[in-house]
Amino acid sequence: MILKLLDIFRIGVVSLAFFFGYRIGFANGYDPNAQLHFMIPLIIIAIAGISGLEGLLFARKSAEMKGFEVGSNYQRQSAISMLSYTFAAVLVYFCNWGIKAELTIFFAFIFFFFFSGLNHGIDAIQRRNYKWQNINRPFITLLLIAGMIYPIIMALKILQN
Repeated sequence: MILKLLDIFRIGVVSLAFFFGYRIGFANGYDPNAQLHFMIPLIIIAIAGISGLEGLLFARKSAEMKGFEVGSNYQRQSAISMLSYTFAAVLVYFCNWGIKAELTIFFAFIFFFFFSGLNHGIDAIQRRNYKWQNINRPFITLLLIAGMIYPIIMALKILQN
């Protein structure tokens, strides 16, 4: 039950990050840097942070929910990796290292998340593992990327000038 609540919470926080992030971005003209400065840490904390804690604290139940093997060292390593993205995003945010650092940690996170979504999708097809997270991960990842494309492109244009 707690894992389902964490899923709902994770999706809710990301949704709020998009809602308020776009409001911040369009508050006075358009400022993609302000938008991304708000959105990136929240998205990474919500997805990677919660997933990392879930993988460490609720490893057995989490693996069962996904239809994966239980007690795998790779699961623990993946959870630690997710927490590493989270801590890096928080560090970049509070040190105010700027949009380049924020985009760097976001790209590292989104590449992992993209390939993880691909892995979940392949697992769903090859092993007929039709658990909720295997089915939704590829689509949620694509939605996340689609929602981030515009502010990232606009921020990169500003960096080029």
